[in-house]
Amino acid sequence: MNDPKTVLVVTGPTASGKSALALAFAQRRNGCVINADAMQTYDAFPMLTAQPTAEERARVPHTLYGVLPLSENLSAGRWSVMASAEIERCLAAGQMPILCGGSGLYIRTLMQGISPVPEVPAEIRERGNAEWESMGAEAFRARLAERDPEIVATLKPADRQRHVRAWEVVEATGKPLSVWQKGEGTPAPWRFVTVLLSPDRPWLRARIELRFDQMLAGGVLEEARRVFDSKPDPTWLGLKAHGAPEFFRHFRGELSVDHARRIAIDHTRQYAKRQMTWSRHQITPDLVFNPTANPDLGAPEKLLDKIGV
Repeated sequence: MNDPKTVLVVTGPTASGKSALALAFAQRRNGCVINADAMQTYDAFPMLTAQPTAEERARVPHTLYGVLPLSENLSAGRWSVMASAEIERCLAAGQMPILCGGSGLYIRTLMQGISPVPEVPAEIRERGNAEWESMGAEAFRARLAERDPEIVATLKPADRQRHVRAWEVVEATGKPLSVWQKGEGTPAPWRFVTVLLSPDRPWLRARIELRFDQMLAGGVLEEARRVFDSKPDPTWLGLKAHGAPEFFRHFRGELSVDHARRIAIDHTRQYAKRQMTWSRHQITPDLVFNPTANPDLGAPEKLLDKIGV
């Protein structure tokens, strides 16, 4: 590593091979893999969210995987604080920090910084959720649009968590979330080198289906059932893990396993498409790697040489 302050970033759509590539890099550069995927930060669905296996964790250090209970509220800002601490810890230990994940907004927040939003009192958040329930999504959205039309234009109508978040911020601070987001942040003090995985879509679609079927064969349905039986609060962010809503519908008798499987795969493919679109417009990578023609991830050492780390 030429610069002792270098942070390597491995990102791209779900199922594109990020974790395997980050692992290969870490083995060659005394690296520590730091999770940059929102859903993998929660502890409830290690299989469903494709967290590193025990064998992979034994080969190189991995951190920020499965560290939060479902009841915790994770945001880009909170993750950025957690990741910054892990980066400093890795550097102090003489290891290369390797961020690995597809939560592009989280990664960008860490790199560029954001204007910190003051802490919102729990009672305001609870009131927002209660009003979403009593008013309904459409009326809640219309009311929020009166106070923060800019943020509403970016939200899907049924996205409860983000609507309530925007409402609670303007309610608690008197300033719209869209205004807070435009505030000047403090850029991170490290040099980031980014590798973007950009596979061909037919290849990625097949990989998503194969991975989901492997999860089913490995017992992911039982993992999801344990969470369902614990009666989690439906507002918890971690329950959005791809496959969890569909499995929960199966447990309620609304879907067969096959139907739940198909919907979950379709939703994951749609998410991967959105990730690829976001990356094209929001990320300036140092290296774009297409794993389609290199399913064995090519030669990691050559890739590292190309980006100078």
